[in-house]
Amino acid sequence: MMTKRKNLVSGIALAGVAALALTGCATNADDAGSGAGSMEGDGDRPIEIAVFNGWDEGIAASYLWEAILTEKGYDVELTHADVAPVYAGLAQGDFDLVLDTWLPITHADYMEQYGDDLIDLGVWNDEAALTIAVNEDAPIDSLEELAENADLFGNQIIGIEPGSGLMRITGDEVVPGYGLEDMTLIESSTPAMLAELQSATDAGENVVVTLWRPHWAYNAFPIKDLEDPQGLLGEAEGIHSVGSIAFGDDFPEVKEWISDFEMPSDLLYSLEDAMFNAYDGDDYGPILEQWIADNQEYVDSLTS
Repeated sequence: MMTKRKNLVSGIALAGVAALALTGCATNADDAGSGAGSMEGDGDRPIEIAVFNGWDEGIAASYLWEAILTEKGYDVELTHADVAPVYAGLAQGDFDLVLDTWLPITHADYMEQYGDDLIDLGVWNDEAALTIAVNEDAPIDSLEELAENADLFGNQIIGIEPGSGLMRITGDEVVPGYGLEDMTLIESSTPAMLAELQSATDAGENVVVTLWRPHWAYNAFPIKDLEDPQGLLGEAEGIHSVGSIAFGDDFPEVKEWISDFEMPSDLLYSLEDAMFNAYDGDDYGPILEQWIADNQEYVDSLTS
Protein backbone atom coordinates (compact mmCIF):
# COMPACT_ATOMS: atom_id res chain seq x y z
CA MET A 1 0.00 0.00 0.00
CA MET A 2 1.51 3.31 -1.02
CA THR A 3 1.11 6.44 1.07
CA LYS A 4 1.46 9.94 -0.28
CA ARG A 5 3.08 13.14 0.89
CA LYS A 6 1.74 16.47 -0.28
CA ASN A 7 3.19 19.91 0.28
CA LEU A 8 1.23 23.16 0.31
CA VAL A 9 3.27 26.26 -0.33
CA SER A 10 3.30 28.55 2.67
CA GLY A 11 1.80 31.54 0.94
CA ILE A 12 -1.44 30.04 -0.36
CA ALA A 13 -4.66 31.94 0.12
CA LEU A 14 -7.14 30.38 2.49
CA ALA A 15 -9.79 30.41 -0.19
CA GLY A 16 -7.67 28.02 -2.23
CA VAL A 17 -7.06 25.51 0.53
CA ALA A 18 -9.66 23.02 -0.59
CA ALA A 19 -8.33 22.67 -4.11
CA LEU A 20 -4.71 22.72 -3.05
CA ALA A 21 -5.26 20.17 -0.33
CA LEU A 22 -6.70 17.76 -2.86
CA THR A 23 -4.16 18.26 -5.61
CA GLY A 24 -1.05 19.30 -3.67
CA CYS A 25 1.58 21.63 -4.99
CA ALA A 26 4.15 18.88 -4.95
CA THR A 27 3.47 15.20 -4.43
CA ASN A 28 6.24 12.99 -3.18
CA ALA A 29 5.35 9.34 -3.56
CA ASP A 30 7.72 7.88 -1.02
CA ASP A 31 6.25 5.23 1.22
CA ALA A 32 7.70 5.70 4.66
CA GLY A 33 5.84 3.44 7.03
CA SER A 34 3.88 1.74 4.30
CA GLY A 35 2.95 -1.92 4.50
CA ALA A 36 0.50 -4.38 3.09
CA GLY A 37 -2.46 -3.96 5.40
CA SER A 38 -5.35 -6.33 5.83
CA MET A 39 -7.91 -3.60 5.10
CA GLU A 40 -9.22 -3.63 8.61
CA GLY A 41 -9.93 0.06 8.19
CA ASP A 42 -13.54 1.17 8.38
CA GLY A 43 -13.25 4.08 5.94
CA ASP A 44 -13.56 3.87 2.15
CA ARG A 45 -11.17 6.77 1.48
CA PRO A 46 -7.73 7.88 2.67
CA ILE A 47 -7.29 9.42 6.09
CA GLU A 48 -6.03 12.95 5.48
CA ILE A 49 -3.59 14.02 8.19
CA ALA A 50 -2.38 17.63 8.10
CA VAL A 51 1.15 18.33 9.34
CA PHE A 52 2.41 21.77 10.35
CA ASN A 53 5.51 22.82 8.44
CA GLY A 54 8.54 22.80 10.74
CA TRP A 55 6.85 21.52 13.91
CA ASP A 56 8.94 18.43 14.56
CA GLU A 57 6.83 16.93 17.34
CA GLY A 58 3.80 16.97 15.07
CA ILE A 59 5.77 15.64 12.11
CA ALA A 60 7.12 12.79 14.23
CA ALA A 61 3.71 11.87 15.65
CA SER A 62 2.06 12.08 12.22
CA TYR A 63 4.59 9.80 10.53
CA LEU A 64 4.35 7.38 13.44
CA TRP A 65 0.58 7.20 13.11
CA GLU A 66 0.87 6.89 9.35
CA ALA A 67 3.02 3.80 9.84
CA ILE A 68 0.66 2.37 12.46
CA LEU A 69 -2.50 3.00 10.46
CA THR A 70 -1.00 1.69 7.24
CA GLU A 71 -0.09 -1.52 9.04
CA LYS A 72 -3.71 -1.71 10.18
CA GLY A 73 -4.94 -1.51 6.58
CA TYR A 74 -5.80 2.15 6.23
CA ASP A 75 -4.75 4.38 3.37
CA VAL A 76 -3.13 7.53 4.76
CA GLU A 77 -2.12 10.81 3.17
CA LEU A 78 0.04 13.41 4.91
CA THR A 79 -0.22 17.02 3.77
CA HIS A 80 2.39 19.53 4.98
CA ALA A 81 1.10 23.09 5.32
CA ASP A 82 1.34 26.20 7.45
CA VAL A 83 -0.86 26.59 10.49
CA ALA A 84 -3.66 28.83 9.19
CA PRO A 85 -4.45 26.74 6.07
CA VAL A 86 -4.54 23.59 8.18
CA TYR A 87 -7.31 24.86 10.45
CA ALA A 88 -9.27 26.29 7.52
CA GLY A 89 -8.90 22.94 5.73
CA LEU A 90 -10.00 20.97 8.80
CA ALA A 91 -13.08 23.16 9.20
CA GLN A 92 -13.95 22.68 5.53
CA GLY A 93 -13.48 18.92 5.75
CA ASP A 94 -10.45 18.81 3.46
CA PHE A 95 -8.37 17.29 6.27
CA ASP A 96 -9.40 14.72 8.87
CA LEU A 97 -6.83 15.25 11.58
CA VAL A 98 -3.96 17.34 12.91
CA LEU A 99 -1.86 16.06 15.81
CA ASP A 100 -0.15 19.30 16.84
CA THR A 101 -2.68 21.73 18.32
CA TRP A 102 -1.21 23.57 21.31
CA LEU A 103 -3.73 24.70 23.91
CA PRO A 104 -4.80 26.72 25.78
CA ILE A 105 -2.60 29.50 24.33
CA THR A 106 -0.68 28.99 21.10
CA HIS A 107 -3.50 27.91 18.79
CA ALA A 108 -6.38 29.34 20.81
CA ASP A 109 -7.23 31.92 18.13
CA TYR A 110 -7.67 29.22 15.51
CA MET A 111 -9.79 27.06 17.78
CA GLU A 112 -11.96 30.06 18.60
CA GLN A 113 -12.38 30.83 14.91
CA TYR A 114 -13.00 27.29 13.66
CA GLY A 115 -13.89 25.36 16.82
CA ASP A 116 -17.55 24.85 15.95
CA ASP A 117 -16.43 22.75 12.98
CA LEU A 118 -13.71 20.81 14.80
CA ILE A 119 -13.50 18.10 17.45
CA ASP A 120 -10.85 18.20 20.19
CA LEU A 121 -9.75 14.59 20.62
CA GLY A 122 -7.63 15.22 23.70
CA VAL A 123 -4.08 15.78 24.93
CA TRP A 124 -1.28 13.39 24.02
CA ASN A 125 1.58 15.32 25.65
CA ASP A 126 1.20 17.90 28.40
CA GLU A 127 4.73 19.34 28.60
CA ALA A 128 4.75 21.68 25.60
CA ALA A 129 6.24 25.13 26.11
CA LEU A 130 7.19 28.08 23.92
CA THR A 131 10.70 29.36 24.58
CA ILE A 132 13.31 31.92 23.57
CA ALA A 133 16.67 30.16 23.66
CA VAL A 134 20.30 31.28 23.52
CA ASN A 135 23.64 29.54 23.48
CA GLU A 136 24.46 27.99 26.84
CA ASP A 137 27.46 30.28 27.46
CA ALA A 138 25.61 33.48 26.55
CA PRO A 139 26.19 36.27 29.10
CA ILE A 140 22.49 36.65 29.88
CA ASP A 141 19.90 34.40 31.52
CA SER A 142 16.65 36.36 31.21
CA LEU A 143 14.59 38.09 28.57
CA GLU A 144 14.82 41.18 30.78
CA GLU A 145 18.53 41.35 29.96
CA LEU A 146 18.19 40.93 26.21
CA ALA A 147 17.45 44.51 25.15
CA GLU A 148 20.56 45.99 26.73
CA ASN A 149 22.69 43.20 25.28
CA ALA A 150 21.06 43.08 21.85
CA ASP A 151 24.29 43.97 20.05
CA LEU A 152 25.90 40.79 21.38
CA PHE A 153 23.32 38.84 19.37
CA GLY A 154 23.57 40.85 16.18
CA ASN A 155 20.41 42.76 17.14
CA GLN A 156 18.25 39.96 15.82
CA ILE A 157 16.04 37.13 16.99
CA ILE A 158 15.97 34.18 14.60
CA GLY A 159 12.38 33.09 14.17
CA ILE A 160 10.47 30.34 12.41
CA GLU A 161 7.43 30.21 10.10
CA PRO A 162 5.52 33.52 10.07
CA GLY A 163 2.11 31.88 10.49
CA SER A 164 3.01 30.05 13.69
CA GLY A 165 1.59 30.86 17.09
CA LEU A 166 5.13 31.12 18.45
CA MET A 167 5.96 33.95 16.06
CA ARG A 168 2.69 35.72 16.78
CA ILE A 169 3.24 35.59 20.53
CA THR A 170 6.89 36.59 20.20
CA GLY A 171 6.06 39.57 17.99
CA ASP A 172 2.89 40.70 19.76
CA GLU A 173 3.79 39.98 23.39
CA VAL A 174 7.48 39.28 24.01
CA VAL A 175 9.01 42.01 21.82
CA PRO A 176 6.99 44.93 23.26
CA GLY A 177 6.86 43.41 26.74
CA TYR A 178 10.63 43.27 27.08
CA GLY A 179 11.43 46.38 25.02
CA LEU A 180 12.96 44.49 22.10
CA GLU A 181 11.60 46.76 19.36
CA ASP A 182 15.13 47.65 18.22
CA MET A 183 15.85 44.00 17.51
CA THR A 184 14.79 42.42 14.23
CA LEU A 185 12.51 39.42 14.59
CA ILE A 186 13.44 37.42 11.51
CA GLU A 187 10.67 35.41 9.86
CA SER A 188 12.15 32.30 8.33
CA SER A 189 11.44 28.60 8.80
CA THR A 190 12.29 25.99 11.39
CA PRO A 191 15.01 24.43 9.21
CA ALA A 192 16.51 27.87 8.56
CA MET A 193 16.45 28.70 12.27
CA LEU A 194 18.15 25.40 13.11
CA ALA A 195 20.77 26.07 10.43
CA GLU A 196 21.52 29.45 12.04
CA LEU A 197 21.72 27.74 15.43
CA GLN A 198 24.13 25.16 14.04
CA SER A 199 26.25 27.84 12.37
CA ALA A 200 26.47 29.95 15.54
CA THR A 201 27.31 26.88 17.62
CA ASP A 202 30.10 25.87 15.21
CA ALA A 203 31.49 29.41 15.25
CA GLY A 204 31.18 29.86 19.01
CA GLU A 205 28.94 32.90 18.54
CA ASN A 206 25.98 34.19 20.49
CA VAL A 207 22.57 33.51 19.01
CA VAL A 208 18.96 33.93 20.11
CA VAL A 209 16.18 31.85 18.55
CA THR A 210 12.50 31.16 18.97
CA LEU A 211 12.09 27.55 20.03
CA TRP A 212 9.80 25.24 21.92
CA ARG A 213 9.74 22.12 24.03
CA PRO A 214 9.62 19.28 23.19
CA HIS A 215 12.33 19.63 20.52
CA TRP A 216 15.40 17.57 19.73
CA ALA A 217 17.51 20.74 19.52
CA TYR A 218 17.81 20.65 23.30
CA ASN A 219 19.68 17.38 22.98
CA ALA A 220 21.72 18.42 19.95
CA PHE A 221 22.93 21.92 20.89
CA PRO A 222 24.39 23.58 24.00
CA ILE A 223 21.51 25.99 24.56
CA LYS A 224 19.43 27.34 27.42
CA ASP A 225 16.04 29.01 27.72
CA LEU A 226 15.93 32.65 28.70
CA GLU A 227 13.83 33.18 31.79
CA ASP A 228 10.46 34.80 31.15
CA PRO A 229 9.66 36.59 34.42
CA GLN A 230 6.59 38.29 32.95
CA GLY A 231 5.22 34.99 31.73
CA LEU A 232 4.57 36.39 28.24
CA LEU A 233 5.32 33.08 26.52
CA GLY A 234 2.69 31.39 28.65
CA GLU A 235 2.68 28.32 30.84
CA ALA A 236 3.31 24.78 29.67
CA GLU A 237 0.59 23.64 27.30
CA GLY A 238 -0.93 20.41 26.10
CA ILE A 239 -0.48 19.06 22.58
CA HIS A 240 -3.93 18.07 21.34
CA SER A 241 -5.21 15.98 18.47
CA VAL A 242 -7.98 17.80 16.60
CA GLY A 243 -10.27 16.25 14.01
CA SER A 244 -12.85 17.37 11.52
CA ILE A 245 -16.53 16.82 12.21
CA ALA A 246 -16.66 13.97 9.69
CA PHE A 247 -13.57 12.19 10.99
CA GLY A 248 -15.27 10.32 13.80
CA ASP A 249 -18.15 9.18 11.61
CA ASP A 250 -15.90 8.03 8.80
CA PHE A 251 -13.21 6.41 10.95
CA PRO A 252 -14.67 5.56 14.38
CA GLU A 253 -11.97 3.01 15.23
CA VAL A 254 -9.16 5.45 14.45
CA LYS A 255 -10.92 8.23 16.34
CA GLU A 256 -10.96 6.00 19.42
CA TRP A 257 -7.24 5.22 19.07
CA ILE A 258 -6.32 8.88 18.61
CA SER A 259 -8.52 9.93 21.54
CA ASP A 260 -6.60 7.52 23.79
CA PHE A 261 -3.17 8.44 22.37
CA GLU A 262 -0.53 9.50 24.92
CA MET A 263 3.20 9.92 24.38
CA PRO A 264 5.56 10.89 27.22
CA SER A 265 8.30 13.35 26.43
CA ASP A 266 11.17 10.86 26.73
CA LEU A 267 9.67 8.71 23.98
CA LEU A 268 8.90 11.76 21.85
CA TYR A 269 12.47 13.04 22.19
CA SER A 270 13.71 9.59 21.22
CA LEU A 271 11.57 9.51 18.08
CA GLU A 272 12.44 13.08 17.09
CA ASP A 273 16.13 12.46 17.63
CA ALA A 274 16.03 9.34 15.46
CA MET A 275 14.15 11.08 12.65
CA PHE A 276 15.61 14.58 12.56
CA ASN A 277 19.01 14.51 14.22
CA ALA A 278 20.63 11.09 13.87
CA TYR A 279 19.21 10.68 10.34
CA ASP A 280 19.78 12.98 7.37
CA GLY A 281 17.03 12.42 4.83
CA ASP A 282 13.27 12.40 4.33
CA ASP A 283 12.48 8.73 3.78
CA TYR A 284 11.54 7.93 7.35
CA GLY A 285 10.34 4.40 6.60
CA PRO A 286 13.44 2.50 7.79
CA ILE A 287 13.92 4.87 10.74
CA LEU A 288 10.34 4.37 11.90
CA GLU A 289 10.54 0.64 11.38
CA GLN A 290 13.57 0.44 13.66
CA TRP A 291 12.10 2.82 16.26
CA ILE A 292 8.84 0.87 16.33
CA ALA A 293 10.75 -2.40 16.77
CA ASP A 294 12.70 -0.85 19.66
CA ASN A 295 9.46 0.38 21.26
CA GLN A 296 7.09 -2.38 20.16
CA GLU A 297 5.22 -2.73 23.44
CA TYR A 298 4.40 0.99 23.51
CA VAL A 299 3.38 1.07 19.84
CA ASP A 300 1.15 -2.00 20.23
CA SER A 301 -0.58 -0.33 23.17
CA LEU A 302 -1.72 2.54 20.97
CA THR A 303 -4.21 0.33 19.14
CA SER A 304 -4.94 -2.32 21.75
